Amino acid sequence: MALSRKLLLLIAGLVMTGAPARAAQFYTEDLRIPMAEAGPQGLEALLVRPAGVKRYPLALLSHGSPRSFDDRATMSAHRYYGIALEYARRGFAALILMRRGYGTSPGGRVDSVGGCATAAYLPAAAVAVADLRAAIDAMARRADVTTSGMIAAGHSAGGLATIALAAQAPPGLVAAINFAGGRGSRDDDVVCNPEGLVQAFAAFGKTSRVPTLWVYAVNDSYFGPDLARRLHDGFRAAGGNATFIAAPPFGDDGHYLYSVASRPQWTPYVDAFLRERGLIGRDLLGLPDPLPPPRQLNEAARAEFERYLASTLPHKAFAVSPNGGYGWRAGRVTADEAQRDSLAACMKWSPTCTLYATDDRLAGPSQATSTDQSARAR
Repeated sequence: MALSRKLLLLIAGLVMTGAPARAAQFYTEDLRIPMAEAGPQGLEALLVRPAGVKRYPLALLSHGSPRSFDDRATMSAHRYYGIALEYARRGFAALILMRRGYGTSPGGRVDSVGGCATAAYLPAAAVAVADLRAAIDAMARRADVTTSGMIAAGHSAGGLATIALAAQAPPGLVAAINFAGGRGSRDDDVVCNPEGLVQAFAAFGKTSRVPTLWVYAVNDSYFGPDLARRLHDGFRAAGGNATFIAAPPFGDDGHYLYSVASRPQWTPYVDAFLRERGLIGRDLLGLPDPLPPPRQLNEAARAEFERYLASTLPHKAFAVSPNGGYGWRAGRVTADEAQRDSLAACMKWSPTCTLYATDDRLAGPSQATSTDQSARAR
């Protein structure tokens, strides 16, 4: 039987017979958001929500924009899973949307701000808002999500997009959170047409009445404290409703305060803001337990499994054999591709490999008990 045939049978068997090895507290789903301007492929997205059977209010999450255009293709909704999980823990259906031109969402340079000296931020923001509205429309049609009582949150360029959305607030939007929002950073402490950026936020303030939270670390190298205050002051002076927090320095660059590693630093700001508005309760869902390593792995192989868990590249899968062999692959377009490639890597060393984990979930009853750990693969 050909190797590819074996892989397909193994995957099919696991899908048909493998029940989750642990109770799932959270539900995740890869999506393509329909949007005419994005063509038949639509927009890449990932939904993370509590596993209960009810309609959860939407938390629409927006990503930043790398300084290098070429880095956009390497982005993925799965890289923001840990951030989305924090909103899911608070009772939201968190949707990470890759806007046009990022990740696998088609669009090229559709949100370009143009030349640096004359960077135009309002047209770029309008493109982002159109994408966000397409996501809201798609979520409104789901049985497990409600856009009533929804919030929006974004980082960097996604923070600007979030404030721009709040300026044209769709029905149901009750709060917005801006972490280090802005566009046009070309180097540390160098922003294209900063006056134009201040004017853009002032324009948003003219029509924005949704309560907003703004969080900027004082050592942000993209949008430093002086510019951050000017953006906020322009927004407030024009009529916008905003609470500004100058967060303490974070690491070498406070622009990355909004990360999984720094949850203890930024989640209290979010919780205070949302609780003040009655949008979350006191009790949060717990974080998922970390996946245990396969029992048959030796010490070196367990270290490799830790590398697998730490990888943020989507999609990923880990395969094992009864004698301690393993193989894993990450950075695949689909979970099926990650499963096939990890099984192929493992089967170079052992013919009896099965899937152990896909992304951050156990694949099913694929664990074996043999302690022979002679075969290994990476």
